[in-house]
Amino acid sequence: MDETSFQIRLIHGLSSVSAEDWNAVANPAGLPDDPFLSWEFLEALEATGCAVPERGWAPHHILLEAPGRGLIGAMPLYLKGHSQGEFVFDHSWADAYERAGGRYYPKLLSAVPFTPVTGRRRLVRPGPDETRIANALLAGAVQIAESNDLSSLHVNFISEAEAFSMENAGLMIRTDQQFHWINHGYETFDDFLAELSSAKRKNLRKERRKAQEGLAFRHITGDDITEADWDAFFEFYMDTGSRKWGSPYLNRETFSLLGERMADKLLLVFAEDNGTPIAGALNVIGGDRLLGRYWGTIDPRPMLHFETCYYQAIDFAIAHGLGTVEAGAQGGHKLARGYVPVTTYSAHWIAHEGLALAIDDYLERERAAVERESTFLRDRTPFKKE
Repeated sequence: MDETSFQIRLIHGLSSVSAEDWNAVANPAGLPDDPFLSWEFLEALEATGCAVPERGWAPHHILLEAPGRGLIGAMPLYLKGHSQGEFVFDHSWADAYERAGGRYYPKLLSAVPFTPVTGRRRLVRPGPDETRIANALLAGAVQIAESNDLSSLHVNFISEAEAFSMENAGLMIRTDQQFHWINHGYETFDDFLAELSSAKRKNLRKERRKAQEGLAFRHITGDDITEADWDAFFEFYMDTGSRKWGSPYLNRETFSLLGERMADKLLLVFAEDNGTPIAGALNVIGGDRLLGRYWGTIDPRPMLHFETCYYQAIDFAIAHGLGTVEAGAQGGHKLARGYVPVTTYSAHWIAHEGLALAIDDYLERERAAVERESTFLRDRTPFKKE
C-alpha cells in the first residue's frame, strides 16, 4: 500500500463514524481490549457534553480510509483550549511561551480525555501495513497543527515502543511514573501479603481491619449496576472532584450512558454502613488490567480510601485472574501498599524552534530525574529483599 491508496479525513465528533468501524481499529482482534479507546466510551464523553468545544475539548479525530477497505486507521484528537484533564502537565510551557508573546492555546492533543491510562493512540489493525498507517496518522496530526498555525501537538500516555517510534519521527519524549500492582499468580490476598516484609505485612493487615470496621464492601458489575447505584456514586464523585479540581469533568448523564453501553467493563466498589453506601470507587476492566478511575466518600473514615480503591481492587484482580491494577496518576503513598513504580510516556511536537529547544533540554534533565526517583522507589518497595 502506498500513500496514494488512502486518504485522511477529519471529523468533529465520533457520531460521524459508526461504532463498528471505529472499534474495528480501536480494539481489533489479537490485541488486548482497551475500553477507553472504544467508540462507546469516547462518544459518551462527547454526547454528554464533557469532551466538547465549550469545555475546551474540540474533537478533531483523524480517520484514514482506503478504497474498498473502509476505515483502516484512526487517531483520537482534540483541539484544546487549556491543559486541564490531561495529567501530563505543560502549564509552565504555556506560561513561558505566552510571556514571550506567543500563543500556546489552542493546541492539539491525542489522548483519552480525563484518563491517565497508557494505551494506543494510533489505532491500526495488526498487519503488514501497520507501521505505514501509523506513520501516516502521526504525520497527519502534525500537518493539522502546522497548517492551522498551532503551537504544538501532544500524544499522552503511550507505550514505550510507541514513544520510541514517535521519537524517531521527530517528537520529543517525556516520562513520568505511576504505581501499579502486579499479580504474580496469587490465589488469595494473603498470598500477596506473604511476599511483603513482616512489618509491612502487619501494617497492611492493620489498615484493612481499621477500614473495614462496621462496614461491608460490595462489588457490582454488569447489569447489576442500577441507576440508584449511579446516584450514590455520583454524590461521592462530586465531593472528591469539587475538592480536588473545582469542577468535576464528568456529569451524571455520563455515568448512566457508560452503564448503558459498557456495564460489563465497569466495576463499582461500595463501602456500606448498614446497607447504605458511604464511599465508592469506579474501576474499568480492560484486557488483563483493572483500571481505577474515580472515588469519593460522604463519610471520611481512617484508611477508607486505601481499602476502597487499592485493597478491594487487589481482591477483585486476584479473584478474576487479572494481571495488573492501575490506580491512576501520581500517589507515592501507593508504594507502601504494594504498588510499584512504572514509567509512563508522552510525545510532543512544538512548532516554535526556540521553545522546542528549551523544552528538549528540560525533558532530557526531567527524564534523568524520573529514572533516579524510580530507581530510588524500586529499592524501597514493601516486598521482602532477596
